[in-house]
Amino acid sequence: MQSRTPDASKGVALGSTFKRCSCRNPATNKLFGQSCPKLRRSEHGTWGYRIELPADANGERRPRRRTTFDSETAAQDELDLVRRLLAIPRSGDTKALTQVGDLIAEALRNQTPIPDEDTVRRRVRPKGGLRDRIQVGPYFLEWLPKRKGISKNTRRSYESHIRLYLVPYLGDIWLDELESADFTLMFERIEEFNERIEELRNSPDPDHRALVRYRRPVGIASMHRIVATACKGLNDAMHGDGLITLNPAVRVELPPEVRPKPLIWTEARVARWLETGEIPGKVMVWTPEQTGAFLDFIAHHRLYAFFHLLAHAGLRRGEGLGQYWVDLDEEAATLAIRFQLLQVGWETEFGTPKTDSSVAIITLDRGTVLELRAHRSRQQRERDAAGDAWVDLGLMFTEPDGSPLHPADVTDLFNKLVEQAGLPPIRLHDLRHGAATFALASGADMKVVSSMLRHSSITITADTYTGVLPQVARKTAEGIARLVPRKVASVRVLPDHPAIEDHPRLGLTSGSQTMIHNDETENEDGVGKCKEAGRDESQPASLEYAARDSNPGPAD
Repeated sequence: MQSRTPDASKGVALGSTFKRCSCRNPATNKLFGQSCPKLRRSEHGTWGYRIELPADANGERRPRRRTTFDSETAAQDELDLVRRLLAIPRSGDTKALTQVGDLIAEALRNQTPIPDEDTVRRRVRPKGGLRDRIQVGPYFLEWLPKRKGISKNTRRSYESHIRLYLVPYLGDIWLDELESADFTLMFERIEEFNERIEELRNSPDPDHRALVRYRRPVGIASMHRIVATACKGLNDAMHGDGLITLNPAVRVELPPEVRPKPLIWTEARVARWLETGEIPGKVMVWTPEQTGAFLDFIAHHRLYAFFHLLAHAGLRRGEGLGQYWVDLDEEAATLAIRFQLLQVGWETEFGTPKTDSSVAIITLDRGTVLELRAHRSRQQRERDAAGDAWVDLGLMFTEPDGSPLHPADVTDLFNKLVEQAGLPPIRLHDLRHGAATFALASGADMKVVSSMLRHSSITITADTYTGVLPQVARKTAEGIARLVPRKVASVRVLPDHPAIEDHPRLGLTSGSQTMIHNDETENEDGVGKCKEAGRDESQPASLEYAARDSNPGPAD
């Protein structure tokens, strides 16, 4: 059979198509092959192609054929694909040509599909030869050690994502065949495992509960970080190594990561916690009174100034532990945030703060400066007592011998002190949230609070702390009311009004005094009703109500 017009510009073998059957000659009992008289019938026999592949690495010839096609067109299409693959290596690149021939020969031998052009083209190296094909698991295991310029914590996070998720769930997939659907399937399986963890945790069998004692469900935030790790690795595979042309991780769809909003420990929540042990949110914040009670309780502790600093200036734990005395300017009441003490596993190391925006100079209140000054005097006494054993690192907060504090020990200490103080539980990091909440509640602008916390974007601050805005709005409204001078009370007390009495949403019940606003001068009847209501009629009602709400309960 004649083949279609070939491109022999690079010495590519032409090949040809043919038709044959399995009929035997009755006289000889041998196969007719291509000479069967019935082959003229369209429904008789099968089509195939033959082609001479480039010699293998040992110089051996490789004539090959495939005979599994229902039509000449199908056979010709695959033959044309084989020719195009053999035409991909640049002229003179015999190594790449041989390796492309190896790919085709392997597919024919294993009766698998011929590789597509994009796959083969990606593997051709500019300097000759083909890149080795690699699976997802081996790729990421080789990729991580090559990553430079990342912190130990970031490397540890990458390693965890690769070891626990990418290798077990995606490791056997060829890198160039990885699709976003594979990530979707991975997260579906992770969700199933989450359900299994919850099931075992709630089991009455202690052995079952022990199986997941140190396992926790994978949340949405962790899923986003797993995708981010995969995205970074696959970007390097695409732009650096040229192993893939598209990054499937960028098309993975997950529910949005919602930052938990801080909830304030109101009286009702504290009462519920005392009764049931229930903590209503992931991020809990003390009221100013609760924060003050905690600081009073630990006033004589050697690390009082550390907790005071976090509660007032909103430093992160690692930033507080990484502070040096040389970065404190007492006269200007400023503190330069330049370092943090990181915990990597159980090991610790000093590094730069979390983000570029975290490196900044913050302003301290005078009370905090005085507490730091008192802490310096306390530390000097410890230094005198330690003598030659003192570890002189210049750190602001240390062990009694001057060595760095361990972050985990400080967290454990905080939790213990909170419990001893009898206060509702918060995390050490929640002191930072508290500082932000108090600043907003005092009327500070969101941009000022964002600068105090050294967030990379004001959006982060707004997304996290919108829960306290109703309290800020209420204080603002009350402040406006207090600025308007009044000579006459603006609230009248009138007899029960049938139109709105017993209205549950307004909190009114039968027999209650109904209040309406009126600008008319107060008459004797109004004075009498004021007396009946138990209010001093000589005082403007607006002042009375302002006094009553001058210290409103904290909002969420």
